Amino acid sequence: MKYLFILNDPPYGTERSYNALRLARELLKEPAPGAEVRVFLIGDAAAGAKTGQKVPQGYYSIEALLKGVSTRGGAIGVCGTCMDARGLADADLARGCARSSMAELADWTGWAEKVLVF
Repeated sequence: MKYLFILNDPPYGTERSYNALRLARELLKEPAPGAEVRVFLIGDAAAGAKTGQKVPQGYYSIEALLKGVSTRGGAIGVCGTCMDARGLADADLARGCARSSMAELADWTGWAEKVLVF
């Protein structure tokens, strides 16, 4: 099954991105053989892809969750326009995250069998 997760909310202040990434990571584990996952960060969610986040002890790290998705084979795209609006450069992105575009999001949407929007 091919899953596309579209995240809109900021990385902190709500738990929507946290829960979306937990589910994405879980789908890439056994017993879901053959699952493919792509995550697209748009709007305020783009800030979650910033490397070097300093998260207080006991709180979740969106950067760590993104790394968990990418190390299991998930692809992570970050809206380039949203990055520019937030002053994020390509070098600011966490490992496994890549600058992307609406054109790529459109391609990913056509590729996906299930689209989940958070």
